[in-house]
Amino acid sequence: MRRAHAVEWVRAAEGELMARLPEGTLMQRAAAGLAATCAELLREGVPGRVYGSRVLVLAGSGDNGGDALYAGARLARRGARVRAALLAPEHAHAGGLAALLAAGGRVTDDPADAEGADLVLDGIVGIGGRGPLRDAALPWVTAAEQGGATVVAVDLPSGVDPDTGAVPGAAVRADVTVTFGTYKPGLLVDPGASYAGVVRLVDIGLGEVRGAVPGAPLDGHVLESLQQEDVAALLPEPDAESDKYRRGVVGVAAGSARYPGAAVLAVGAALHGGVGAVRYAGAAAREVVRAHPEALVGEGGPKDAGRVQAWVVGPGLSQDADAERAVEEALDAGVPVLVDADGLRLLARRGAAPANALLTPHAGEAVALLAGIGVTATREQVEAERLHHARELARGYGCTVLLKGSTTVVAAPTGPARVNPTGTSQLATAGSGDVLSGLAGALLAAGLDPLDAGSVAAYLHGLAGRLSADGAPTTAGAVTAALPDAWRRSSE
Repeated sequence: MRRAHAVEWVRAAEGELMARLPEGTLMQRAAAGLAATCAELLREGVPGRVYGSRVLVLAGSGDNGGDALYAGARLARRGARVRAALLAPEHAHAGGLAALLAAGGRVTDDPADAEGADLVLDGIVGIGGRGPLRDAALPWVTAAEQGGATVVAVDLPSGVDPDTGAVPGAAVRADVTVTFGTYKPGLLVDPGASYAGVVRLVDIGLGEVRGAVPGAPLDGHVLESLQQEDVAALLPEPDAESDKYRRGVVGVAAGSARYPGAAVLAVGAALHGGVGAVRYAGAAAREVVRAHPEALVGEGGPKDAGRVQAWVVGPGLSQDADAERAVEEALDAGVPVLVDADGLRLLARRGAAPANALLTPHAGEAVALLAGIGVTATREQVEAERLHHARELARGYGCTVLLKGSTTVVAAPTGPARVNPTGTSQLATAGSGDVLSGLAGALLAAGLDPLDAGSVAAYLHGLAGRLSADGAPTTAGAVTAALPDAWRRSSE
């Protein structure tokens, strides 16, 4: 599992560690790891070697610039032609600059050195930076982009907020980000994640520090990203005594005369979700049983459907009186309930949800939900600060929220949030959300808590999208068909 820590924790942990170690140790550890990654990239690049390659260091003030300058010095000692642009000359890191010059590096004020470089190190600002790139940095960053150099960000791309992933203006778009000690939330959550490129973690010893911030939960991490082994460990597995009822039964209240396909897709995904049976309740009963004869169907509401261990309500439901009644019955059933699509807009009028609910809005639906708890936001604001708004919704409704998008964030009212690493733009097709709802609802019925159910479903949904797409536009039906392969791939 990848874990990301907020700047407050990182600063405190670094301070505690620096008090135990000789001065400069952490910076040298960071510079060594950074230089090793750069050397590897240069060997893979056009020159095919470190010796003779052209490296430009964009050095801002403070320790981030120092990391970059010391790494530049290491590359210069290996024969690279290293130039440094000092974007705040009076505040350049003295030790780093001296090391670079002693190794044969030079200072430059010509942006053409960026355009002609093989590799550019972004050491402009680090985790202490806020806001967009300053004017002094823009010509250098633009020249680097025009020249096609490999851009390596030091700790995180300059212009990306480390705690939220927000990008309020101009920012460096890196090919690789070398981050130190721990992941930063802004590297895992869009839009910041899309600026980070491939993220590599360099161990500088922060794992030795625990409880650096008084009252911090566990080791202080605020964001998690499940990896394949984590998902495999959470997947429900039937045992020798399992039958269709012991494995769990999920109810699906979805679809309408106008949108029967939503019910078909949600039920189809639920059937692949590890439960023993799926009960369908709603107006699309005929379409559902025609597509999935193993489903148990009825045309009434959730109250009349029979016993289930979880409900999925909302996809394609419309917003008429029958839909509102279905949502209320599912919410009042006393079992975990996933609310999606039309159900979310009906829930927003209520302004509250059961603690065992899982809400799955996209950004537009999140705006309506936020309004239901008295918070005004635009779709653009939600997309710019996904982590913040997912947490605000989770706290406001007192339940778990899965905020869909280019980065899917899953947040409970307390504790670390989760971010999904398998997202793909191939899933941006009609019906994709219905598939996710059915899958997550099945995992709820199989016994996973809402945070785990949402996280595992998002992971498998993204993986299935990648498997089914194979470079072509993806339909929701193809994702549903690929779910069994996604299960298998995640548990290998």
